[in-house]
Amino acid sequence: MAEVTEQQVLDALKDVADPDRQQDVVSLGMVSGLQTKGGHVAFAIEVDADRGPHMEPVRRAAEKAVHDLPGVLSATVVLTAERPASGGAASGPPPGAPGPGPGQVPGQAPGQAPLLAGVSAVIAVASGKGGVGKSTSAVNLALGLAAGGYAVGIMDADIYGPSIPRMLNVKGQPASVDGRTLEPLENYGVKCMSMGFLVEEDTPTIWRGPMVISALEMMMRDVNWGALDILVVDMPPGTGDAQLTMSQRVPLAGAVIVSTPQDIALIDARKGLNMFRKVDVPVFGIIENMSYFECPKCGERSEIFSHGGARLDAERLGMDFLGEIPLDIAIRETSDSGHPIVISQPDSTQAKAYRAIAESVWEKVAAIGGNAGPRIVVQ
Repeated sequence: MAEVTEQQVLDALKDVADPDRQQDVVSLGMVSGLQTKGGHVAFAIEVDADRGPHMEPVRRAAEKAVHDLPGVLSATVVLTAERPASGGAASGPPPGAPGPGPGQVPGQAPGQAPLLAGVSAVIAVASGKGGVGKSTSAVNLALGLAAGGYAVGIMDADIYGPSIPRMLNVKGQPASVDGRTLEPLENYGVKCMSMGFLVEEDTPTIWRGPMVISALEMMMRDVNWGALDILVVDMPPGTGDAQLTMSQRVPLAGAVIVSTPQDIALIDARKGLNMFRKVDVPVFGIIENMSYFECPKCGERSEIFSHGGARLDAERLGMDFLGEIPLDIAIRETSDSGHPIVISQPDSTQAKAYRAIAESVWEKVAAIGGNAGPRIVVQ
């Protein structure tokens, strides 16, 4: 069957009209971020913020129009609204508006399926900056939890730089039975969902913030995660809108901060810690990655990025120090090849360190009774 093209999608969407403006969504320039891969189609429909709650029928009509095209296996359509820079509506609901219904979280539209309904606990693996080994830590943490006998999933929330598919050696596109709900892919006993499955590896995702947020909600709402003991979320680096929205809308049980021991990385790690504290998400602790280098030939130890900075910061900031992971070529090689060290070298010192961190994280999740949920909403 021939691959569906972007033009075919746009032609189908010309039959979907905005009821208030009496024109089709394509002519009005409402379609953005269109991506097609392997029969899976994803795009956003941009609407005014105050019309968002009333545009769900348009979203469903667009989804059906695209799904009916030959060659389309799934159609994922999200509504996105840009808030006015000034003088616009407040970020929260208007005074007197009803709060979230049962099973819903702040920001979820009435009538939508609840986010991550079958997941007992969600933890975020975050960093203040990129390049500190956050994704490597998230993958090996997830595999360490799976090695403990728990039902585990990992969600790649780094929309612009998805790396989990390569690290888990997961290829292909997610299947869909009904054209709306995607089945996560799986390897090493861990379920996985990433935008990397829906776009080509070398293709940049050129999306604005609201579209990124909608894509993240899609991966939580429209993916059949099933019953999981724990979902590990590989967060994008930094403390921007994506991180804040995830912290508000996802029922996070807690967060793990990853940093190298050097001062410049720890400055950003502290920012990440303070962001979670501001939205009242427990921080389980900090991992010091690239903590030291031990020469495999002579055994000499070199502290390339300094050493012990994360432990000192943990003590100073009143959070736990979860452990240190060395700068090791085996970790890099196994991650690049899609055979993470916890799986490929389970008896290694590095794998044992990851499993010890996983055990500590699980103990903290169990201590708070699983899915604690968001406690406040930042306006």
